[in-house]
Amino acid sequence: MSPDIFSVAGSIPSSCLHDIFRAAQTQEERTGTEVVKLHVGEPYFHPSDAVAEAFIDAVRRGDTKYTGPEGLTPLREAVVDKLRADNAVDTEFSRVLISPGSCQGLAALMQSLAEPGAEILLPELHWPVHLQQSLLAGFRPVLYPLGPDFRPDPEAIAAVATPRTRVLLLNSPANPSGVTLDPEVLAAVLDLARRRGWHVISDEAYEHFCYEDEHVSVASLERDVPVDERIVHSVFTFSKSFAMTGYRLGYIALANDRAADVMKVVQEANVIGTSTPVQHAGIAALHGRADAAATNRKLVQRSRDVALSPLIEAGLLSELPAGGWYAMLDVSRTGLDAETFAMRLLARTGVAVVAGNGFAMRPDLDDRGRLRSFGYAPWARHLIRIAFCVDPAQLELGVQRLVEFVDECDGDGQRHGIHS
Repeated sequence: MSPDIFSVAGSIPSSCLHDIFRAAQTQEERTGTEVVKLHVGEPYFHPSDAVAEAFIDAVRRGDTKYTGPEGLTPLREAVVDKLRADNAVDTEFSRVLISPGSCQGLAALMQSLAEPGAEILLPELHWPVHLQQSLLAGFRPVLYPLGPDFRPDPEAIAAVATPRTRVLLLNSPANPSGVTLDPEVLAAVLDLARRRGWHVISDEAYEHFCYEDEHVSVASLERDVPVDERIVHSVFTFSKSFAMTGYRLGYIALANDRAADVMKVVQEANVIGTSTPVQHAGIAALHGRADAAATNRKLVQRSRDVALSPLIEAGLLSELPAGGWYAMLDVSRTGLDAETFAMRLLARTGVAVVAGNGFAMRPDLDDRGRLRSFGYAPWARHLIRIAFCVDPAQLELGVQRLVEFVDECDGDGQRHGIHS
């Protein structure tokens, strides 16, 4: 009997994001033709020159030694200033930790909050990595339902919670739906979590990409709560606002000092410390954050407004996403499930998109927390996700080919009586 049969990690499948990434890579190698990449959230814009220069300067002067698990003091101070000024989050230097990317920060945060048998509440439409991280930390994920517009309802969340619930995860603006949560919903959910004694993890990776309303940080609603009684742990990244995807830099604002002390131990065990030159690049990014974040938001919003309109006209998208970098399309009129649609679209048109059912996985765990089996929410069967942060010309080309492919499928279905 193979040893990995006893491993939780060995039972977790790769996410839909990596499946399509590999398929697109294989197609390029096979055909020698570049794929139109609408499957990955890689921005077409770049970090400022000041970011690159700060990184290079740190390397050249030999500022490449270890830092502590909490990160460089000047970077943490800059983060505190940013959180107070931009997010209305009342925090202190002692409660801010730097991480090599917000993804690693999320994983470490979950590890620091997990306990045997504890449950974490995740939205039923979720970033697949959140589910993977939960399982690896030892949590038992419970999916809370969303409304037709993919918004959480506090009563629905309360209904699926159990005495074992310890953590509630929120993601606004959301990946993959682009939904943003208003202060009233956030306040109601936070009140529920406080009454039930839960921690709240707020993933705010797309904080600067709100197109209709201002972003609201959940932790800003705790400003008048004594620090020891706060429950919101906020996670941020440099990848989106400053286009620093490959730099791998993020930060976590812990709710209280006890949580920060625990997470420092987790970081010691996981990463020792974040890359020192990258942290210097982060300082430069924060010093120029207002201009960079505003400029990058306008670039993505312009692409959203111009390139996604044909999808609404084609009936594939009901409305423009309110935030984030992604849109969820409904391709049910083709008669194809999401995975078949994505693979055929890639093979026939050279456009890569992500099958949306992978964002709605429903895990079945055994008593040891291993993934025994998994299925997908039926309502996600015909959903696909596209990224609109990519090069505008590529985005418009990809959308055009996608709509044409849908029309072809629809025509084939009419001829063969599929839709009758």
